[in-house]
Amino acid sequence: MSNLTVAVIGPEGYAGELGKKGTSSDITFYNLKKGEHTITFCEPSRYPERLSSLFFTLSMADRAILVVDEITASFGECVLMLDCVGITRGMLVLRNYITPEEIASFIKGTVVEKYRQVADDRTRIREELIEELAGLQEPAGATGRGAVPVDHFFPVKGVGVVVLGGVVGGAIFRHDVLRIYPTTQTAQVRSIQKHEDYVDSAGTGDRVGLALKGVEVENLDRGFVLSANPDLTSSLTMSGRASLVRYWPSPLKNEMIIHVGHWMQFLPARVAFVDNSGDWRRPLVTLRTSRDLVYFPGDRIILHYLEGGKLRVAGTMVIE
Repeated sequence: MSNLTVAVIGPEGYAGELGKKGTSSDITFYNLKKGEHTITFCEPSRYPERLSSLFFTLSMADRAILVVDEITASFGECVLMLDCVGITRGMLVLRNYITPEEIASFIKGTVVEKYRQVADDRTRIREELIEELAGLQEPAGATGRGAVPVDHFFPVKGVGVVVLGGVVGGAIFRHDVLRIYPTTQTAQVRSIQKHEDYVDSAGTGDRVGLALKGVEVENLDRGFVLSANPDLTSSLTMSGRASLVRYWPSPLKNEMIIHVGHWMQFLPARVAFVDNSGDWRRPLVTLRTSRDLVYFPGDRIILHYLEGGKLRVAGTMVIE
């Protein structure tokens, strides 16, 4: 079974004609199943008032559909976020007589520049994605131990605690005992569901529901990560080289408060050290977060500045 997760960035509810509505919070999910193949569409329900809603939606996606009704600051912010997250494959839907020439300067040099322009026909969009998914090679069995960043969790009578999330970095298996990062607590996987089907394992890109044994709802939080991979780590302090977006107006400063985004984590952080020598758009930075950030060494995090007005996406940083 293959799965695609597609972020739909545009008018609220645009994905309603693409799949069946599922879980809804600051992210709304729509599910489509065709034979053995599934597509998960997700929309940022609380954007633009909550930048985290946009980040979470894009952080879990393999593809993007960007619907442009008008050229606004929010459109520019979405382009920058898509570029920072690195969603290289997508569709571009231009409406209200907007032409490619009108947006060319805004998307030049970003991942969106290579998105394929398609007509505003959701039936055709759905068919094209199904055709693409059917043509994808079935992923080989993952050998690494995967991780599941938690985006939703709740108790189910007769089942226990269920968490929802997408698998990254390998595979998970029924009966695995997983650590709940950043805590030291563990839980056993009682069962795995993919689009309401019970399976024995799930790999990178699969959206899963995990029934857990040995943990209570009050011990969980969005952004926690379940994994048996010993390479996963968590820390209050992280260092690396940042890369600021081209529109960013000035160097980062010591004591500046920014928000770091990684998987389903969106945490305030203080700039503890910054070296702006050379190119100030590529400084060496040390950040201290409000609580432990969970990551694999070498992961890329997204930097946000919520006080930035119309420019809240600052750039990226690779953790050393």
